Amino acid sequence: MTKETSKNKLSTETYKGVRDFYPEDMAVQNYIFSVWRKVAERFRYEEYGASILEPAELYRTKGSDEIVNEQMFTFTDRGGREVALRPEMTPTLARMVAARRKALKFPLRWYAIANCFRYERPQRGRRREHWQLNCDLMGVSGVEGDVEIISLAHAIMKEFGARDEDFIIKISNRRKLENALLANRIAKENVPAIFRLLDKKGKMPEEERKSELEKLGYNKTTTISTGAPDAENLRQRGITNIEFDSSIVRGFDYYTGMVFEVFDTSPESRRSLFGGGRYDNLLEMFGVEPIPTVGFGMGDVTIWDFLETHKLQMKYQ
Repeated sequence: MTKETSKNKLSTETYKGVRDFYPEDMAVQNYIFSVWRKVAERFRYEEYGASILEPAELYRTKGSDEIVNEQMFTFTDRGGREVALRPEMTPTLARMVAARRKALKFPLRWYAIANCFRYERPQRGRRREHWQLNCDLMGVSGVEGDVEIISLAHAIMKEFGARDEDFIIKISNRRKLENALLANRIAKENVPAIFRLLDKKGKMPEEERKSELEKLGYNKTTTISTGAPDAENLRQRGITNIEFDSSIVRGFDYYTGMVFEVFDTSPESRRSLFGGGRYDNLLEMFGVEPIPTVGFGMGDVTIWDFLETHKLQMKYQ
């Protein structure tokens, strides 16, 4: 091979942050998807889908500032429109439901396995491309909807072979926390910034995070009631690996009430696996009557790591 030929040879490396799936990898991926589908459909959820391309403006109203400003893959198409590779599925769901709001029969129990893209720094548990299970219950307000969606998340973890001691479900409530902050004389305009900083725990230097929170008037004495009806109802269903944690807020501005995150309890990987919560007002940005909604998103990358960490089955035998 000449020097000139070697110089022009294409690399076999993938684009940074994405994965190739050889047959053995595809077997694991198909297993993860099959568990997702099996349990979601056992709970009577129906599958839907949509394109990975969306108008970029869809994410700018009530998304995560970090995702919108730092992580979205966007481009201008030949018609001059700004287009995004979807970073998450919830705004797409809201758009689809808003489009047929009057024709749909509620409550809706829908799920999707969506390919998503975020321009993140690749590391354990994070890639620039991932697949995500989204389960959403629309048209059921109050505790019963919250309990159902958390029960579904718990059932999926159990179907993967996880024991209750392998993971913990931490529950909080954004509305109650906001009320507590206001009661502690924190300015209303500071609340969104406080939520974003609380969500950055483990994602930025801790001293810097605490300093920024203190500047906004937040301190650890700001607490909310631990009388969470969601938790009590879950315990009645036999789900006991739950904990009320007022620091759980989630990173998206559209959440309006209960929020939760599922954490790996392994000393090797004490990290958030996935989460979700209640968002009752998202359809308002389309000018239609809002619908009470609660849901969650579970990524394939963190679940794959969880299966490896706990030495659980990686594919059907």
